[in-house]
Amino acid sequence: MNHYSSSSSSLRETIVVKGSHEFNISGYSLMKGIGSGKYLASYMFTAGGHDWCIYFYPDGKNPDDNASYVSLFIVLASQHSKNVKALFELTLLDQSGNQRHKVHSQFQSMPESGPYTLMTPGSMW
Repeated sequence: MNHYSSSSSSLRETIVVKGSHEFNISGYSLMKGIGSGKYLASYMFTAGGHDWCIYFYPDGKNPDDNASYVSLFIVLASQHSKNVKALFELTLLDQSGNQRHKVHSQFQSMPESGPYTLMTPGSMW
């Protein structure tokens, strides 16, 4: 009688790529009042093998915002990318450079639902 013994193992590795982009807006105070829904776009930048943009709405994205606050979005700009998972941090820096105002962060801890998934080109969060 022959006895065979076998064992196997597998490894699934998740590759995490980090990148950063600084979007400077010169003359921010002159941008206030351009109207809700109107935005300034950063230059396209690449991180994690995908192209991205930052959209900054000085008077908010929606008319209901009544220009009472700004809106800031990260946008998937790659034309052929779909279902991209991303963790990101958006930070505003006042013009004096003395204080940072963190807007949103997913770098300190993984959210229960996992990273955000941007489904198609033009998706934004």
